[in-house]
Formats: sequence, structure tokens, C-alpha cells
Amino acid sequence: MTPLDLAGYLIAALMTAVALWRMPDALWGDEEDKRRRALWGCYAGFAVALWTKTRIVRTGLNNSPVTDLSVLIKHYTATIAILAILSYIVAIYGQYPDDGNVPRHVRFARVIQQVAAKASVATLILLTVLFFTVVDRSVPSDRFVSDHAGQWGATLYMSVFYLYLGAASAVCAYQWALATADAELRHLRVGLGMMTFAMFIGVGYTVSRTLFMWVSVADQPSRAFALTFDEITEVAQLVLFAFFAVGASIPAFQKGWRRAKLWRAQAELHHLWRELMTAFPDQPFEPPASLLRELTRFDTPADLAVDRWTADIADAVEKLRHYVPDSLLTAAKKAAAADTRDPAEAGPLADAYWIKAALTAKADGTPAGKAAAIEPQHATDQDDEVAWLVRVAAAYKTITDDRTRHVLDVLKSMEKTA
Repeated sequence: MTPLDLAGYLIAALMTAVALWRMPDALWGDEEDKRRRALWGCYAGFAVALWTKTRIVRTGLNNSPVTDLSVLIKHYTATIAILAILSYIVAIYGQYPDDGNVPRHVRFARVIQQVAAKASVATLILLTVLFFTVVDRSVPSDRFVSDHAGQWGATLYMSVFYLYLGAASAVCAYQWALATADAELRHLRVGLGMMTFAMFIGVGYTVSRTLFMWVSVADQPSRAFALTFDEITEVAQLVLFAFFAVGASIPAFQKGWRRAKLWRAQAELHHLWRELMTAFPDQPFEPPASLLRELTRFDTPADLAVDRWTADIADAVEKLRHYVPDSLLTAAKKAAAADTRDPAEAGPLADAYWIKAALTAKADGTPAGKAAAIEPQHATDQDDEVAWLVRVAAAYKTITDDRTRHVLDVLKSMEKTA
């Protein structure tokens, strides 16, 4: 197996992995995800096309009763994949009205949408007719372009496909270049930039191969030169798909990474949240469950669950203020200072001491009274608030019952002294 063959398997596996990864959201996600079905169709189509280019698959298909069948299947699936990606480009501009001030690139995309489906059907029909009529398939080929260099039938066949592929690549490069320039988020800009670069490679790939095929009709190249050219452009195409697959995955990976961070926040907050909700069972929408059950509630998005838990914790702390005196804040700070010399750890630890001592006081039957003083946290946004509560929850797990009782004893001594 040559390095080029190995690279072909790797890129086909990469595109297949992307298609499988994005399939659940595309088929069963919400409305926004369902709009990405077209993009997923592109991944799936190109994955099939890339597998037909691998040595084992193409050799088996080319030596089947339909000679060079891998070429026809590859071009069928690639054509469908291209139609899918053109449909996706138009779909993301769907919120613009049909009349009024519509940006030029949106108008351009809509024109493409009007002709893309018809052009795809026409391309598939023409490719089929040419494949079974003018292409010399008397001998199974291994590298279709180099093996058929100089043959006018194969040149005409490939020119039809390259015209469609090159035009679609140019459209994608134009649209994604504009989107890259307008993207505000860095990960989105990087992903779109990689996809744009891939499409520029695609334009160069189709132009160079089309020129090679027609020049070869006029001046038959040597077998060695044709094979070298075929392999070089094949490497360029593999690079194209590598950039496309990775670039298309970066925004989704960023979304997945945020989801993973939210799940981690849930895992960190669960113990504190559950103890507070157990103390105030009327507060949550439903009784708190085990961590595994909470993490596998697929009907509740992770960001919504974390937001809900954050609000639940804040509400429970507000209720706990009625079971403790103002002096608990000072006692909690003293206990935290005794446990750590790091000011960054002392703040969350003091809050954890306050919560655990207040919960213990409520469990001991302390009657509700006026709200005690607490030290407000100045979070700049929801993420800051969650990050702070995660640190408080982590500190909460380290506090033993004995230490909590000690804080309450100190609190009673302070009250007697006062």
C-alpha cells in the first residue's frame, strides 16, 4: 500500500466520522439542527465518494460486471453532496425577506438555488449517458484520469463533472469568504477560513485537471507524466477534504466542548444542589435524582439545567438566611481563614461553610426569623456565577460535620459574648 492509498483511507475515515458525529443533531435535533440536514448530506455524500476512491473499493468496483463502476458511483455521490452543500448555503440566508434590502451575496445564493437542482439532475443524466456511450471501458482502470488521458470520450465525461464541481467550489469559496470576513467568533472564523481555503483548492483542482485532459487529447502525454500528474492532484484533493472536514467540525466541536463543560458543571454542582433541594423539597420542579439520572435527562438541555440549578441554589440560600443570625457570616469567614491561607480559596470556602452551617441549623429545628446578612457576589454574567458556584460546591464537599458543628459552636459563643 502506497502512502497515497493510506492517506485516502484516512481521509475517507475522517469524513465518515464527521458524518456520523453530525448525524444525530441533523436528523433528530431541534429546528435549528434540522436545517443542517443539508450540510450533513454533504458530509455523507463525500464520505461515500471518498470510500469509492480507496484502493480496495475502487479495484473491486472497477472489476465488477460494470467496468469502472467506482467512477460513476463516486461522481453520483459527489454531485448529490455538492447539491446538498449549495442548499445549505441558501438555507442559512432563509431569514431574509424576498423583497426589500437583500444583500448581494444572498441574492446570488438564491439564484444558485434556483439552478442548482436542475443543474444537478442534468449533470447526473449527462454523466450517465456519456459513461455508457463514449467512455472507453474496455479495460478496467485504476487511475481513471491518467489511464484515459488522451481519450476524447473520457475527457468529455470528466469535463462535464469538473464544470459542475468547479462552479460549485467557486460559489462555496465566494460565500464562505464573505462569511469568514463577517464572523465575530474566532472559532467560527477559523472554521470558515479552512473551508474557504478548501474550496479554493477545489477550484484549482478542477481547472488543472480539465486543462490536463484536453491538452492530452491534442498531445498524448507519457504514461509516467500522466500518472504523476494524477497523483499530485489527488494529494491536493485529499488536502482539500482534510481542511473541509476539520474546518466544518470546528464550530460544532466548540459547541460540543461547551456542552461538555456544562455537564462538568452539573457534576460539580449536583451534591450541593441536591442537599439544598432536599432541605426545600417544594422548590425544584421535580425531586432531585442521582447524578447519572440528571446527566441523562436528554429532554433538558445542559445549559438550561445549569441555569435552573444556579437559580435553585440562589433561591435556597435566600431561604436559609431566615434560619441563621448575621454573625454566621463572620464565623464562616473565620473558619475558612483557619483552613486556608489562599485568599482565592477562602471566599468559596467561607460561602460553603455558611451554607452547610445554615442547613445544619435548619435541620436542628431552628425557627425561621428575619433574613441574615450575607456578602453578595458580583458576577459579571451567568458564566461567572456558575464558575463561582462550582468552586463553592467543591469546597462544600470538603467540610466535615465536625467542622460545621464547630462553626455553630463558635457562633453561639459570639452571640453570648454579644
